[in-house]
Amino acid sequence: MSDASRLKSTVYVGGLENAVNEKLLADAFLPFGEIVDVTIPKPDLPSSKDPHRGFGYVEFEVATDAKEAIDNMDQSEFFGRVIKVAPAKPQKDSNEGLGSKTAIWETEGWIAQHAVSEEDKLAAQQAQDANPPSKDPMRSLASDAAGPRLEESTS
Repeated sequence: MSDASRLKSTVYVGGLENAVNEKLLADAFLPFGEIVDVTIPKPDLPSSKDPHRGFGYVEFEVATDAKEAIDNMDQSEFFGRVIKVAPAKPQKDSNEGLGSKTAIWETEGWIAQHAVSEEDKLAAQQAQDANPPSKDPMRSLASDAAGPRLEESTS
């Protein structure tokens, strides 16, 4: 099964009670179709007393079964808690987004999109040199105690 079709047949289940395990989660979603895999991620910290992070993923054999599970189980009660059931999203790369450990300008995609070639810099400089800025009309004003007044030009 390709990653794209696998993602379409996987649902995210959030708001799980600590007593829920993979077997209970699989049993709850079994009426909607053949289940390929059930995953409940463990806490990142080894010192954590929680058995899991409060969410899980259920992968179905067929994408339509996943849609049925979402339609029927979203906002339902499971072990005394209201659960959220939604299509699973692809896992973010650790080098993307706000949690990235790499500066944005160090990534190849950003450089390719935002790099300015030497030709473009030269063309911009030539355009600026060809059209010098006009004289600032505010320079001819002098400040006075009552405010600025127009200086009389002697020509």
